[in-house]
Amino acid sequence: MRHTFLLCAIGMALSSCTAAGSQAPDTGALPASLRAHLQNERFQIVTSLRGLPLGVRDSLQGSFGSPTLDIAEPGAPFQATDVIVNPNLPTRRLVAAGCSTDHCIVYFERGGIAHAWHVAVFQWTPEATHLEWSGTAPGGLATIDDVRKALLSGAIKGRQP
Repeated sequence: MRHTFLLCAIGMALSSCTAAGSQAPDTGALPASLRAHLQNERFQIVTSLRGLPLGVRDSLQGSFGSPTLDIAEPGAPFQATDVIVNPNLPTRRLVAAGCSTDHCIVYFERGGIAHAWHVAVFQWTPEATHLEWSGTAPGGLATIDDVRKALLSGAIKGRQP
């Protein structure tokens, strides 16, 4: 029991411990079925937050756990470091996004002490939207085509929600 508690405590520090003391499954790259589906999709470039479907914006806000969307437009100022110059700036910034007839891919950066880039894949319809997969991405992806290629190649690792 003591050994399990110690392993669980270490695992919790690494965010991978479950109540049973086993490790949560890491799905790594996109699931094969989602990869195949996204490979055949045509994505229209979305250049602004307002270009994202309302359900996607609401889901992003929910996943951020904030009372507002808390993400800046591409190229706009945001809190890029842990030094808060302007507390009114969002902590995230949209880099690239694209939507097909039933999926949206959103690539954004999060500032702060551990500046990072993330990708979220949403399944959406006018009736319902949900986060289908998300992961940590490399920085420097400039277009939605770059993001999609990284997703399909397995360069972006993550977990299914």
